[in-house]
Amino acid sequence: MTSVEEPARPGERIRDAARTRAEILDVATQEFARAGYDGARVDEIAAHTRTTKRMIYYYFGGKEQLFTAVLERAYGVIREAEQQLDVDHLDPVAAIRRLAELTFDHHERHPDFIRLVSIENIHGAEHIAASEELGRMGSPALDVIRRILAAGQESGLFTADVDAVDLHAMISAFCFFRVSNRHTFGALFGRDLVDPAQREHYRAMLGDMVIAFLTAERTAERPAERTAD
Repeated sequence: MTSVEEPARPGERIRDAARTRAEILDVATQEFARAGYDGARVDEIAAHTRTTKRMIYYYFGGKEQLFTAVLERAYGVIREAEQQLDVDHLDPVAAIRRLAELTFDHHERHPDFIRLVSIENIHGAEHIAASEELGRMGSPALDVIRRILAAGQESGLFTADVDAVDLHAMISAFCFFRVSNRHTFGALFGRDLVDPAQREHYRAMLGDMVIAFLTAERTAERPAERTAD
């Protein structure tokens, strides 16, 4: 007597679809980071998953949409981490250091994120510009910074004339450069920016740099901050 396999229940099908989608995104992240947008192949992504090229197109629609989904998930990881940071129960100096260190740690742990952002810049941020979800991901990062700045300015710890976008750029630039330019910087100057022995030095240096910026007197007028319509 042969047993008849029961059809998957709706909840199981949803979980299977979510697992398949996550697996595709995992492999696609590695492939796009390795080969770039132009060099990545959907066939290659399918070959390293438990699905088919046809199913990748079913879930995502095409290579362009798949890359956009990869970017959305990659940016979503750091935005979620920023939102989970309990800055309201820290003094402003500790809070901004913690935020800077979070970015430092994230970028170091996710070199694929650095490569993906570099690739998207090569393509003029066209995928970010076309994605409503990605377009909304800048505001949460600035909201966290603005809360910290407001607390620091109210207590007299931070100078009043600080732009959240400038501060975000400073933190991101240091953390991004340290990973993205590791090899060229090392070849030119003989120093590995990601050397574990120097990790705490650079982590503390970032925090010190940010605090110095927040407490320094301004010597030049900054441009007005752009606000959303």
